[in-house]
Amino acid sequence: MDPEFVAAVARVAAGEKINISGFCREQDISRGVFHKYVKRFKAEGANGFIRRSTAPRHHPSAHGPEVAEAVLRARKELKDEGWDNGPISIHWRLRDAGYEPSPSISSVYRMLRDLGEIKPEPRKKPRTRRRFEYTDPNGCWQIDGMDYYLADGQKVCVIQLLDDHSRLDVGSYAAGSENGADTWAALQQAFAGYGVPVKVLSDNGLAFSGKHRGWMVELERHLAEHGVTAIASSVYHPQTCGKNERVHQTLQKWLAARAPAENLVALQQLLEQYRQGYNNRRHQSLDGKTPQQRYDTRAKATPTTGRKAPSGTTQRPVSATGVIAFSGCSITVGRRWTGHTATIHWQGDRVAIMIGDTLARDLTLDRSVRYQGLNNQNCSRSRET
Repeated sequence: MDPEFVAAVARVAAGEKINISGFCREQDISRGVFHKYVKRFKAEGANGFIRRSTAPRHHPSAHGPEVAEAVLRARKELKDEGWDNGPISIHWRLRDAGYEPSPSISSVYRMLRDLGEIKPEPRKKPRTRRRFEYTDPNGCWQIDGMDYYLADGQKVCVIQLLDDHSRLDVGSYAAGSENGADTWAALQQAFAGYGVPVKVLSDNGLAFSGKHRGWMVELERHLAEHGVTAIASSVYHPQTCGKNERVHQTLQKWLAARAPAENLVALQQLLEQYRQGYNNRRHQSLDGKTPQQRYDTRAKATPTTGRKAPSGTTQRPVSATGVIAFSGCSITVGRRWTGHTATIHWQGDRVAIMIGDTLARDLTLDRSVRYQGLNNQNCSRSRET
């Protein structure tokens, strides 16, 4: 309060005569305000100069203690079940349960904040673009493995398959490790339930891809036989498989809320329970829809026929015995090429080996054996160009 204003109000309240109109003009205040404070001073003394709160006296949108209790109960239930238990998830849980009046997301946040359940965080910078996703279900599946420890401490693997368009978990498979055989088994199981996708995206794990190593792994051959294109993320760029990395966190949190599985059979049972729950829960990145709803909304993409097998070019040294190591095979080209560097052109299992301007060998790899000798029935004779 301005000292001159306080003094003037006190004098008038005490019965002193002053030029109120002139004083108000000098102070640039209205006569109504002046007389309001005179009235307050007479009733409350010096406390009359303390500013009143401008907050509304009635809060029609406020919720009673029973609503706060329901919010805390829903938060605990979600946490015990291993699901996200933030304001959005709590709001959905109460609304889906038919709770009335259902508090808004912002109301749930304020309750949790006021009850000390969460700490306010600085506002994050809003996203400037939406994350890329394939247009149709089965346009692309992401595949990746996640470590899990059984009750006896043994490390095993969970192979997760996620539809890029809908975030639907099309397969969570308990495996002894991240290997080619179990990975293909997981995919076959998913094919049986959801059909064959157009593409399968993975990181550069040896069970998934040999693209950046210059060869094709067993899984890529199986996919090519089904007309499925295998694609891999760039080296040291896990963001490409970000959806699968994120869903690993959801699964890890869900599994952590339960006792460790005794064996792979028990783990697979847990994974089936998780998939049923996850696929039918609202998803924040899907505008509140469930992955199953999003997957069922659009027609499914299918692979085109006549797709060529993956191909590439790589270089390999010729050993002292005239052998080249490629794609898990030992290919003989002859001792005459010892010490040279061979350029290998491959598509699927078809291979042409060039040393300089000479075609040292061309053949179709026989996957039933590791050693591809010169007497291999599928190979052509070496010839010079």
